[in-house]
Amino acid sequence: MDFFNTEYPEIKNRIIITNKLAFAFPTNIPIVPGHLLICPKRRVATIDELTGAELLALFDLTRILKKSLIKTFNAEGFNYAWNEGDLAGQNIKHLHLHILPRKKGDAGIIDYEPRQFLYRPGSRAESPEKELLEITELIKKNL
Repeated sequence: MDFFNTEYPEIKNRIIITNKLAFAFPTNIPIVPGHLLICPKRRVATIDELTGAELLALFDLTRILKKSLIKTFNAEGFNYAWNEGDLAGQNIKHLHLHILPRKKGDAGIIDYEPRQFLYRPGSRAESPEKELLEITELIKKNL
């Protein structure tokens, strides 16, 4: 089995929470502050490849993080999404769930179209690492 290396420097320091089968960290190209990625530790490209335990592990972290994102960003709603396949915009062949905390006045509420709204390489600026680490710590404090 191929497992994701969570020791990559660009991810290691940003991991907010982990369990036996999954982990979560802020994306480096956020749509809104607090935009997180929740990934299985085992490398899979599609949801069909996940075991039942891995799927539950992803959603367990989602449930825990949702509470923290409400406290941290005063979230009033959430977008959850994953892109699967080239046509859907999957440019990283490791399944990951996007969770976006939403509140009134943030961008993207109107004319939501996931293939435009989620990852389009080059469509948004990368956040500075310092900012991502600060967001990581804020969310951890509210777990």
